[in-house]
Amino acid sequence: MSKLVTIYGGSGFVGRYIARRMAKDGWRVRVAVRRPNEALFVRPYGVPGQVEPVLCNIRDDASVRAVMQGADAVVNCVGILNRSGKNTFEAVQSEGAARVARIATELAVPHLVQLSAIGASKTSDSDYARSKAEGEEAVLAAYPTAVILRPSVIFGTEDQFFNRFAGMAKMAPILPVVGANTRFQPVYVDDVAKAAVLAATGQAAPGIYELGGPDVTRFGDLMTKMLAVIHRRRLVLNVPFFAARLMGGAFDLMQALTLGLFENKILTRDQVRNLARDNVVAQGAKGFADLGIAPTSIDSVLPEYLWPYRPSGQYAAIKDSAKNLKKA
Repeated sequence: MSKLVTIYGGSGFVGRYIARRMAKDGWRVRVAVRRPNEALFVRPYGVPGQVEPVLCNIRDDASVRAVMQGADAVVNCVGILNRSGKNTFEAVQSEGAARVARIATELAVPHLVQLSAIGASKTSDSDYARSKAEGEEAVLAAYPTAVILRPSVIFGTEDQFFNRFAGMAKMAPILPVVGANTRFQPVYVDDVAKAAVLAATGQAAPGIYELGGPDVTRFGDLMTKMLAVIHRRRLVLNVPFFAARLMGGAFDLMQALTLGLFENKILTRDQVRNLARDNVVAQGAKGFADLGIAPTSIDSVLPEYLWPYRPSGQYAAIKDSAKNLKKA
């Protein structure tokens, strides 16, 4: 019988790529999510019955334990960018990660992979970064041989980074950017999935790996690159941090006053704190090279999924070609 992997958050942006790769390698894949009916799209990743979404709440011991039974590997991809109801940073990224690791140890699961983030630090003033670091510490305390992956900002077809800003550029003449001079090292989602699969299958040494792409680029320059890909001319406006903090505070207040009916997916104060720091691989840290993976460049991927934001959409390349014929 083929081996079984349980992927917490397996229908999310990164999780689905890991699930697809594990299924391709012949593993049975259990995709643990809060809403299995919204994760049915993962089933075609394998043959009938190979990939199955199952109900799980990472805040509950019994729920986490039930979906981990019989697993040969566990991958935890669960994370949030903004608190919502009981899903706080501490409950999900700190206590949730600790719960998965503790139960994996109790059930003697051979391999555990924890998805964290570059910038995780217990001394950070960001709840996101601090809870990620607390989660890492708890994981290593309960499961010392775990592999922890810290990616920079992740890009890919379903991302909420380039897609979000491309959508804004499609509608407005100005593209506001908080922290235009902050440096990022964008990493392709499938490269992160490759690293997770190596770890889940025991082909990566235990420890922390920081994952960044081949390009270190300022936030503002990334937006300029994106605009060139979607063939739009927009003013990239650097929003001062003091103004961004006021905006984030206002949106956070709206979420609090509406008791969560308005969910702040625009800008939070915590995100502003993170945007004030570079998001690049630390010097001397283990990374893709130690895993034998050559990271994918932004330029080779962005045009493949941002074309819908071009003025002529899928016909943009044809029109560009026609212009060249006229010139000839």
